[in-house]
Amino acid sequence: MTPAVKAAKKAGIQFKLYEYPHNAQASSNAMSYGEEASFLLGVPPQQVFKTLLVSLNTNQLAVAIIPVSHQLNLKSVAKALHAKKASMADPQEAEKVTGYVLGGISPLGQKKRLPFVIDETAKDFKTVYISGGRRGLEIELAPQDLIQLCCATVANIKNS
Repeated sequence: MTPAVKAAKKAGIQFKLYEYPHNAQASSNAMSYGEEASFLLGVPPQQVFKTLLVSLNTNQLAVAIIPVSHQLNLKSVAKALHAKKASMADPQEAEKVTGYVLGGISPLGQKKRLPFVIDETAKDFKTVYISGGRRGLEIELAPQDLIQLCCATVANIKNS
C-alpha cells in the first residue's frame, strides 16, 4: 500500500483503485505516464490529472495538478500561489521532497506538506483520476475530496 492510498483511507473518503501494467516503453515514446493511464483505463485524458512540482521565486516548492491533456502555464501557477515567477522543479528534487518516483508522484501522502494548486477543470467531473503513488496505479476520487485533502487553491493553470 502506497502512502497515497494510506492517506486516502485515513481521510475516510470514497475512492477506487485501478492497477494496470505500466509499459516502460510507453513513457519513453511519445506517450506520457498520464496518457498511458488514460488510454489503458479508457478514461478521457481531461479527467486524468498529473502532479507536477514547481519552484517558486520565493525559494519554495509547490504542487500543480492539471489534466494530462494539457501543459502547465507557469505564469498562472505563480499568480495563483502569490509568487512572481514559477519554473519546473528539478526532477531529483521532486522525487526527494515527495517520496515518489517520476510518473508515480501522487498529490496524496507526500513526505513534505507543500502549497497546492489544482486546475479548475477538475470541478467539471464527478470524479478525477490521480496517481496512486507508483507507476501503474491510479486513484479515482471526487475532485472536492482532492481539493480538500490537499488544502488546494483552485485556478486556471493550464495552457489553453
